[in-house]
Amino acid sequence: MQFDWRAISGPALTTATALAAFLVDRYVIAVPNPAPLFVCIVALASSVSGLASGLTSAAIAVVSSALFFLNHRAVPGYDASDLMRMLLLAATAVGTAVITGMLRQKWIDAFAWEQKHHATAMRLSAALDQVDIGIVLLDSDTRAEFINRAFRDYFSLSDQQADAKPPFIALMYHGRDTGAYELPEDELSLFIAQRTEMMRAGDSTPINIKMADGQVLRFSCTALPDGGRMLSYTPVTDLVRHTDDIGNADYYRSLRGGSERSLARHLRAAE
Repeated sequence: MQFDWRAISGPALTTATALAAFLVDRYVIAVPNPAPLFVCIVALASSVSGLASGLTSAAIAVVSSALFFLNHRAVPGYDASDLMRMLLLAATAVGTAVITGMLRQKWIDAFAWEQKHHATAMRLSAALDQVDIGIVLLDSDTRAEFINRAFRDYFSLSDQQADAKPPFIALMYHGRDTGAYELPEDELSLFIAQRTEMMRAGDSTPINIKMADGQVLRFSCTALPDGGRMLSYTPVTDLVRHTDDIGNADYYRSLRGGSERSLARHLRAAE
């Protein structure tokens, strides 16, 4: 069984302080009652190891103070002022132990929830990296908080660029600069402006985006309760390209190379 030093650190420190006060007062120099110091030790004990340690330290502090008061009286016993001071110390020590212990437990619960939430977020992130749908989560300032692997592959976005939390407009310009869109150059500015306006308005109307490598992605924007946006880019090439000129079918297949994301991966490798 592992020894928990924190559980006894508070009571041990309280006892050691009381003994030191008695010895110094008896053999060296008269010292005042160490009750304020006891209260600090009680708070430390509760914060380090919880309510039980704090209450035990408080009990030792009250008993030690009672003995200290008795040792400084000319006649045996306690008068009313001594009793009031001991009652005040007891109330202060116990209150300090309870309050500090409750705050410690609240902090531990919050930390455990944060750890659990972080683990869930990591599992969700790993799961979203396995799907073929590009996913981008934007905060209320339209900066990308999360970009999954599919989106990075579709738009040849490096991990360094994605992890820098770029704004949505920067992602659009990146797609333009890398030639990702199957659009004439003179139409790109209008295309980017329209997509940005749809995103800001939270317009959920899906649109098809034709990529330069022959793929077709269905773009959809979902407004989130916190003011952010979830953007999805679903590959619908096989559903859309059958309406294109059949003479271009072999060309699109050659671009895809048998895998809808292979060309994007080759571009990333080349970069």
